[in-house]
Amino acid sequence: MRVMKEKEIKQTREEQTNQPALINGHAHGPRVSVLASACAFTCQREHVKELQSRILSLASAFSGHVPVASCGADASDAIFVLPLGEPCGHRVVVVWLVLLAAWRNAEAHYHDRSVGSLGRNFRPSTLKQATTSAGQNPSTAAGNTGMDEANGNKAAVADIQSSAAGTAKPEPPSESQSLLRTRRWIVLSFWAIVVCFGLPHWLWTTSTYRASLPLEQMNNWAEGKACQLYFPFNIRLGVQGWSQGEVDQLAEQVRPLLDGTDKQSPFAFLIDTHESDCGYAQADEAVAVSLAVNDGRNAHEHISSLESWSSTLSLRYGLARPKGRDGLARWVADEVREVFQPQIESLIHLLSGTPFALERTALTTAATQAKLDARNTRAFKYASTYHLTFSLFVSGSSPAAWEIEEALHDYLEPLIDALKAISNITVDTQVQLHASFSPSIACPVYDKSSKEWKLRKEDLSGFINAAEWPLSPSIGSGPTINFVLYAPTPTQSPLVIAETGGSSWLVPQWGGVAILNSQTHTTRLSKADLEPTMLTFADQLTSLIGLPAEPAQSLALRLKALSRERATSLILSSSSTLGALSRLTLKLTSIAIPDTVAASVQTSLDHLTLACSDLKAGRYESALTHARTADEASEKAFFEPSMVGQVYFPDEHKVAVYVPLLGPMAVPLVMIGLKELVKFRDARRKVKTG
Repeated sequence: MRVMKEKEIKQTREEQTNQPALINGHAHGPRVSVLASACAFTCQREHVKELQSRILSLASAFSGHVPVASCGADASDAIFVLPLGEPCGHRVVVVWLVLLAAWRNAEAHYHDRSVGSLGRNFRPSTLKQATTSAGQNPSTAAGNTGMDEANGNKAAVADIQSSAAGTAKPEPPSESQSLLRTRRWIVLSFWAIVVCFGLPHWLWTTSTYRASLPLEQMNNWAEGKACQLYFPFNIRLGVQGWSQGEVDQLAEQVRPLLDGTDKQSPFAFLIDTHESDCGYAQADEAVAVSLAVNDGRNAHEHISSLESWSSTLSLRYGLARPKGRDGLARWVADEVREVFQPQIESLIHLLSGTPFALERTALTTAATQAKLDARNTRAFKYASTYHLTFSLFVSGSSPAAWEIEEALHDYLEPLIDALKAISNITVDTQVQLHASFSPSIACPVYDKSSKEWKLRKEDLSGFINAAEWPLSPSIGSGPTINFVLYAPTPTQSPLVIAETGGSSWLVPQWGGVAILNSQTHTTRLSKADLEPTMLTFADQLTSLIGLPAEPAQSLALRLKALSRERATSLILSSSSTLGALSRLTLKLTSIAIPDTVAASVQTSLDHLTLACSDLKAGRYESALTHARTADEASEKAFFEPSMVGQVYFPDEHKVAVYVPLLGPMAVPLVMIGLKELVKFRDARRKVKTG
């Protein structure tokens, strides 16, 4: 059956190809034979349905007539046949020729895309006109000649084929000049609003105010160029029983012996021999030397002593010694230098490693260096105010009270009053019962030989029970210095340190601890009971404040030495803070600098200048006051709250904020602006070339 059907199909093809076709009763052999052979072709079954749907839709849209198509039932091939003998006549022939040309063009070059272009490029009016002239019914067309019909068909087909084969993209309708100008004015208005109003407002609202700072002066102080530190020691020399001329002559002999041969030393000794001098009303007196010369035959002794509460050096010189009066100047110079040598070493150590240090000044021994380092390690950093807290912690229930106010008044108040010239000091007290020492340390061990409870030295640092004892780390603006008196139970007394046998120790930069080993059971500690403890606390206070240990005989000279050191350290600290602030403002260009910072910086610079002048003139107390004000102002400027919050403000945060906000608005404006610029450029080129 299959072979017979294939033979029938083949025979049908040959018959349609060889016999002439009739169109409106006329024979057109060769032309219709070519058309018939083109219309009968073989295609794969999987493409038939798609081909049929597209061509049928096009034919129906443009000619209003759907050609009858039949496919063979064979599984491998299908025959698509156009019946030419139907009454549709010329109209079907013309439509089918156009569709065949379109299909061949699509198959060869553009596939489905060109078929779509064909539908867009066809003009139904032209097609309708061509098919109308070619598709008259037989009765009306009988009066026309065959040549006119052929010419009309050729013209219609040529017109439609030229339209279908055209590949040029149709030009959009031209835009009027008024619409073009309107669109450009709209785009320009948007850009004008953005540039004239949006951008300035954004810059104004996001800009940071930066007050002007004297960076050059700040850097000069930080580099040690603004002030050359100079430390004069004013000495008033008086000799009992000598005339003014003799005293002046002795001063001239002593002065070069004190200054030495180093002319670049920052230390100088200024000797004055007048009892009353208006110049000393403005300058601090470092020491007053009271010399008594004994010219007796048995005067062989040289005696030197310092007064405790006065900066007075008392000297007694015996002329009966071998050198006699010739050795007097050398001996006086040696005694005065011995008094000031610890202060000179301390100042050199303080200046070492800073821009103000002199290369030629150096410590003499490593032992002195270690001693000064240990003193600085124990002491608190300088503060304008210190808070002293005296606490009584009792292991049991007694003693429950103490006469602390009377004890402080008699034993500590004189020292506190003397220290007020350097820092303000406040005092508060407290008592807590049933307070045991820290459980983190080992329990004391009883020594039968000495009948004492021993506390190991390594446990001293953990003796304070910070979890249960109410010890505030700071009260107010300044640091708190804690003094703890611990009273153990009678069954655990006396309690001492195993290695030293002592009952008190110092905690660096925290305070002092003392153990009260009372042999009597009392419910109230009297002033007499507290005397040893108060003296211990007084000694610990001098170490925690940073008071020099020498000269040990004169507290007044030690306080003056501390005043010089604190004034110098505050000048160094303030200069360093100003330099750090200058580097910070130069590194972080986006950080805000309010006017308060500029005012604080200027205040610090002014007081630094005054402090340097007072220091050179020997007015150490006034220098300390100005240096303290300068340091407070520089710290206030550096730690300005509005600046600290912006120090760690990353640029990535700005990008994350601005890109989602400005991106969606900026992209359309930029694209339409570029598009209009390109159109404007092309228009100008056409005008020039035209």
